[in-house]
Amino acid sequence: MTTGLHPGGPPRDPRPTETQPLQRQERDGRGSSHASPHVLPHVENRTRSSVITARAAASFEPVGRSVATARSFVRDTLQGWGFADIVDDAVVLTSELVTNAVVHAGTSADVLCLRTDDGVRIEVADRYPEREIPLQTTSVNMGSPDREGGRGLQLCAALAGRWGVDYTPTHKQVWFHLDLPERPVGTRTAGPSLPADLLPLADGRVRVAVVQIDRTGSIGAWNEDAEELFGYAAEQVTGKPLTDLAAWPHTPGTSTGIAEALQLSRWEGSYGIRGANGRVTPVYASHLRVRDTHGEPSTVCLLVREHERAVLQTPVRVPASDTTAASDGQPTDPFEVFIGSPAPDDLDGLLQRTVERARDMLDGDSAFLLLATDDETELEVRASTGLPSARQRFARVPVEAGPGRYGSARMPSVHDDLTAVPGAVPLLSGTGMRSVVTVPLKVEGRLTGSLGVAAEAPGRYSNEEALRLQFAADRIALAVESARLGELERLRRGSLSFLVEASDLLAGTLDRDQTLALMAQMTIPTLATWCAVYTIADQASEPYLSYVLHEDEERIDGIKALLSKVPPPDPIPTPGARVWSAPAEAAHQAALRTSMRSLGLGEPATVSSGIGTTLATAAAVGGETVVLPLVARNRVIGMLALGKPTDEHFRQESLELAEDLSRRAALALDNARLYSERTAISQSLQRSLLPPELPEVEGVEVEVIYRAAGEGNEVGGDFYDLFPIRDGAYGFAIGDVCGTGPEAAAVTGLARHALRLLAREGFGGPAVLERLNSAIIDEGARSRFLTLLYGELWPQEDGSAILKVVCAGHPLPLRLRQDGSVEPAAEPQPLLGVMEDLELYEQTVTLDPGDVLLCVTDGVTERREGTRMLGDDGLTDVLTTCTGLTAGAVAARIMRAVERFASDAPSDDMAILAMRVPGLHKD
Repeated sequence: MTTGLHPGGPPRDPRPTETQPLQRQERDGRGSSHASPHVLPHVENRTRSSVITARAAASFEPVGRSVATARSFVRDTLQGWGFADIVDDAVVLTSELVTNAVVHAGTSADVLCLRTDDGVRIEVADRYPEREIPLQTTSVNMGSPDREGGRGLQLCAALAGRWGVDYTPTHKQVWFHLDLPERPVGTRTAGPSLPADLLPLADGRVRVAVVQIDRTGSIGAWNEDAEELFGYAAEQVTGKPLTDLAAWPHTPGTSTGIAEALQLSRWEGSYGIRGANGRVTPVYASHLRVRDTHGEPSTVCLLVREHERAVLQTPVRVPASDTTAASDGQPTDPFEVFIGSPAPDDLDGLLQRTVERARDMLDGDSAFLLLATDDETELEVRASTGLPSARQRFARVPVEAGPGRYGSARMPSVHDDLTAVPGAVPLLSGTGMRSVVTVPLKVEGRLTGSLGVAAEAPGRYSNEEALRLQFAADRIALAVESARLGELERLRRGSLSFLVEASDLLAGTLDRDQTLALMAQMTIPTLATWCAVYTIADQASEPYLSYVLHEDEERIDGIKALLSKVPPPDPIPTPGARVWSAPAEAAHQAALRTSMRSLGLGEPATVSSGIGTTLATAAAVGGETVVLPLVARNRVIGMLALGKPTDEHFRQESLELAEDLSRRAALALDNARLYSERTAISQSLQRSLLPPELPEVEGVEVEVIYRAAGEGNEVGGDFYDLFPIRDGAYGFAIGDVCGTGPEAAAVTGLARHALRLLAREGFGGPAVLERLNSAIIDEGARSRFLTLLYGELWPQEDGSAILKVVCAGHPLPLRLRQDGSVEPAAEPQPLLGVMEDLELYEQTVTLDPGDVLLCVTDGVTERREGTRMLGDDGLTDVLTTCTGLTAGAVAARIMRAVERFASDAPSDDMAILAMRVPGLHKD
């Protein structure tokens, strides 16, 4: 997001001047509309008769979080201008219009705030390329309030004094104008007359340092008061970054650093400046972002010593409703007195305003609020001000931190000096805070949270301040708990929806690699910033890093390289998430080595010269990391590692959701493993039932096509074979065992190997099949019916071939002559595996040069499309079109015809054996 503030003077349009609106529709607050048919200059078209005194602009990327950022931008800008009376309406309208742009239209949004003498005008523009320009005579239909879209314009009509839509070839811009409520002209704020001894104390002359910071964050101006306060002459600091002098972060109500704060349109709060004597001077600052006549932005910083903050601090404005109530003698709500009215309707906003009010009430340097977990054993940091960002969100501390009343969050406590009681308030360790007062938040006697205010000086607080803070905590405890329960209910509903979707996705695949990818993709960025999946092949194997994912794809290789140097987590089956500190420690060491190299201080000899871990990678892995075991069928099959970037923590609800996901993911991963193993076994068994390769038969072309049905996890019952019996003689067979699976595979293997063995022992076709029939029947309950076409082939010197065939219950072989006629080449006989005593006979067939013998399984002839079936007649019709084709071409045409006969996938295995006698070749 880029922002800019332009106070005073005539406005300059940030867009190119040649881009003029094609058409403009404008409505007043009553909903009447009129269109301007002529093109007006852009600035005059905006401002009408008002004079623009300041403007602030920002651009937002087309992502969901931009809506919240836009709301904050408008709220901060209008509050900085002193327009708190219309902030809520402006934020609601901006939220709807930016949502339309970045969520529904999918484009970036430009927000422009214009301050005029009679109100505020806000413009929201998107870049939707296919937006139609409405006709001037067409009335605007804003639709129903119950529809998802269109509510932005309805809200504009309801809340704004004036609103309209501007169209250009590349932009659609919606604007609205909010009028300021009537109020007395002159004094903006004033306080009562006070005796001299009650006025704020200042040491001698009050000095206000004026420092101007350019767009790069460097000091451009440094006045005399700044020289007196901090000891630097202007020439010593001009051109240096302010970050070299600022002791950050004493940041009121925001997690931004100083570089981000300097980009805001207005900022007010406390931090420190390192003086020339090496000491840090606490200051209170007011920042205002401006731009010069050339459009160059800069930030003007006014700084006074911290104890003189009353000079710059903006007084808290009392809502008009409170003033009226007080003047009427009616009692005011203590909650509204402390929080302000209206109270934020979201939990985070309520907590943030609570800590800010508590800090200001006790004149502290920082404040924090923690919420208790359901079992009241831990407190989770949910809001803070004046503390480093590392301690702001979701860090957890125990409720009972140590012995005595100072170690418990269940009762009020005052610490005069934390250095005397180390660890009494773990959250403040290493922050420089010396004195602190903490009070519990309780609802019906149950601990729901803890509120604390701290100061850098020792001995700042007494029991009187504790009572004041406890009184405020009692006023807000119920509201905080109600908002927390509402947020928890929303989170649980979202978690349930998330788990349902995750279960559907995981159940939709049995591929191991795809399951690993789904596991990681579902956690990023919903639960974590990065994710790693470790798998364990068996109990004797070490965990193996199988998959790594980060929300920024450019970080994946660096994280993978970093984790490869870290010993994997121990495969402990204990349920729940446990902290894994190894990645953060490795990231810290990697960052340290990278910094040493950048400073030219050399590096240890043990550092690898391969893929180096950059500082960005180290920051990405430097936060909290947790490991969840993947347990399926009472065995740890892997671990799921989830991580946050530096200084970030997991919230308890996210860990509980991750635990639920890990259980589902573990079962899906184990199912994929079992399915992969079964598929591999089935495919290996299927390959063993088919000949590894076909022999070359001199004088005869042979082609085989085999298609297995199903998903590859079942062994089919179709088989074929072609093998040499003795010199000049070959055996061939094509068969189909009833059923699939291991039992059918056993009969298939028996048949194929028995045929080869018996044929090479010198038995004829009928004798081979009769003995095979006896062997199948001897299998008893494991036996299966078998249809089999068996024959012996003798190529002749004249180019023909003699065949002796026995067709035992199998589809009859077809003979294609050169004239295109097709006829069966054998007669049907009983199938095998049914009757013990079989009397079979063989038939002799002579294939003349150019003739083709086609043998298929019933998966070809029984190919169906609805009630239609290909059948013997359909196969004959296709074969008649194959005259003159090679054996390979004949087999391919038959298979193509079978596949085209029906749109559904084949439900049965198919085997095609084609033999053609090409005849003698003459030179």
